[in-house]
Amino acid sequence: METDGVHLTPQQARAALADTQRVSASAAELAAAPWPTWFFVALTLYVAALPLTYGGIAADSDWLLPRPAWVGVMLTITAVYVALLSVASRVWRNRTGVALRFDVLPKRATVPVVAGLPVLLVGAAVAFRLTGWPGWLIAASLISAGVSVGFHLAFVRLHRKSA
Repeated sequence: METDGVHLTPQQARAALADTQRVSASAAELAAAPWPTWFFVALTLYVAALPLTYGGIAADSDWLLPRPAWVGVMLTITAVYVALLSVASRVWRNRTGVALRFDVLPKRATVPVVAGLPVLLVGAAVAFRLTGWPGWLIAASLISAGVSVGFHLAFVRLHRKSA
């Protein structure tokens, strides 16, 4: 087979095909997660901290910290999260050439999370305020972290199936 006067040996053709397959596999692995791994860890820690922070804000009296301190913690962790989201977006865009977007995630996975997670976070704080039992906050924190990990793994699996 001749292409622009270049003759390829069978070995060269196989090597070129192998290189193409390696590049394709590498691109699929790179695109298998919707965000950098360090941001996934930061997001998981953030959603795990939210129930405890909401509980501290919602408590009848000072619980572990005064209420203004809990508000400060909430504002600080939210500011750190927003800053990390900005950095993650920039890093991801530079690394893959694709913007970090949450609206491209499958709705069958995102709708339950978007609807259920706020109920879990606020519901645990309300239950803590009514009962005074911090187990609600700890359970909500563990469930939130589990949802974050599960959502990430489910998205990676869905993305790999479609790739």
